[in-house]
Amino acid sequence: MRLVIQRVSEASVAVEGQTIARIGKGFLVLIGIGKDDGKAEADRLIKKMLGLRIFEDSDGKTNLSLEDVGGSLLLVSQFTLCADCSKGNRPSFINAMEPAEARWLYEYMIEECRKKNPHVCCGEFGADMKVSLCNDGPFTILLQ
Repeated sequence: MRLVIQRVSEASVAVEGQTIARIGKGFLVLIGIGKDDGKAEADRLIKKMLGLRIFEDSDGKTNLSLEDVGGSLLLVSQFTLCADCSKGNRPSFINAMEPAEARWLYEYMIEECRKKNPHVCCGEFGADMKVSLCNDGPFTILLQ
């Protein structure tokens, strides 16, 4: 499992020209679910993500968590994070989890995040989404 976490001042997701989710200050999280991933991996990464202290305190040091700043989460499934580009120029997605299983794990992650943060929005699993963001910093973290 791979999470690309971007600290944002705002982010949104649109499907077929309609905005389906929008947040202000918080994290845009792109989620790549691999074929061998499960609840234990999801739980470990959720805990790590929510504990990240990457917002500035009054001294300008990255010392505050998402909870400390009252930030929101925008969770977006992105199987392309599981791409294998080691051979040739066309990515292989053999390492991505099958869609039915991945949808279940993605929805599990959304529910677990909602238990810990009341401000959780999400993209639409399997849809062609347009993701917009204002990366604050820029500040981007990869967890796997």
